[in-house]
Amino acid sequence: MNKTMQAAVYHGPNDIRVESVPVPEISSHELLIKVLSANICGTDLRIFHGGHRMYPEGTIRVPGHEVVGEIVVVGDDVKKYHIGDRVFVAPNIGDGDSRETISGNNNLDPNFRAIGINLDGAFAEYMRVPADAVRQGNVMAIEADQDPAVAALIEPLACVLRGQNAVNVKSGDFVVIMGAGPIGILHMLLAKARGAARVLVSEPVENRRSQALLLGADRVVDPIAEDLEVIVNDLSKGRGADVIIVAAPSKPAQESALKIAAIGGRINLFGGLPKDDPFIRFDSNLVHYKELIVTGTTACSTYDCLQAAELVNSDVLDLTPLITSRYPLSEVGAAFKAAEDGTNLRVSLVP
Repeated sequence: MNKTMQAAVYHGPNDIRVESVPVPEISSHELLIKVLSANICGTDLRIFHGGHRMYPEGTIRVPGHEVVGEIVVVGDDVKKYHIGDRVFVAPNIGDGDSRETISGNNNLDPNFRAIGINLDGAFAEYMRVPADAVRQGNVMAIEADQDPAVAALIEPLACVLRGQNAVNVKSGDFVVIMGAGPIGILHMLLAKARGAARVLVSEPVENRRSQALLLGADRVVDPIAEDLEVIVNDLSKGRGADVIIVAAPSKPAQESALKIAAIGGRINLFGGLPKDDPFIRFDSNLVHYKELIVTGTTACSTYDCLQAAELVNSDVLDLTPLITSRYPLSEVGAAFKAAEDGTNLRVSLVP
């Protein structure tokens, strides 16, 4: 193996450079994987533009946390994994003895570490898997016939699964999903797989509404040109939606979720608002008199990833349509532009 590799390295806002860097060295308790696919998500775009708190001024780091690779080096003290194994790596690593990690919520650990966030990540030819990630079960087998870019969607699918578990999406539910970006589409596909009777997607951008309809939405609505509350009441015969998932960082969407919820409805505020403008007008009487459940979820735990990996490996969900573009690592600049052009769902880097 060469001692150097190509990597897309963050040097500052809007400054990611493809450089020759040393191949990571591993300890006896670690793994080295050859990256097969690493997808670009909204968090990576925020990192790219200098808007992520884990990338303060002066940070030089390799981003990328949606990754599938092949194990090429196994530490001497690692027994469970073998050279040639195709694996997904869950990014979040908790402090081993924290209450959050012990309870299975390592994504909430205040001292968390994460691949591609505060550790070097997957926008490179090779990636080191830290010892704690190996020990805590972050490395998960992927079937050999799975497309690596599609399998790398296990991470965002795990976030979506966590959100839907929080509001118990189940058979017969009328589900409204606000936002038809890649996360909204994943919510739509998962809700259908969980037996939702009807899934309505609300999205102001025309091409994203078209994508949602093509991929299985029962109804799409333009919340700017149409009255979402009237449509939901009409479809539900005045009852409202059982579940509303706000999969976009939108104040109006969060506020309207309370209005369209059925009695006993469940709401997940999945998309976070800008940290400098996080407040909404919240009609608490609607929560009180309709006995609503309002939840929020963030990121995903390793256990969420394990469940999502089992869904992908079993082909319960066909996520292939979400990979809309692929770029070599050498064209990382073009890949980032494609990832935020509003037409792609998921762009994958293929080192």
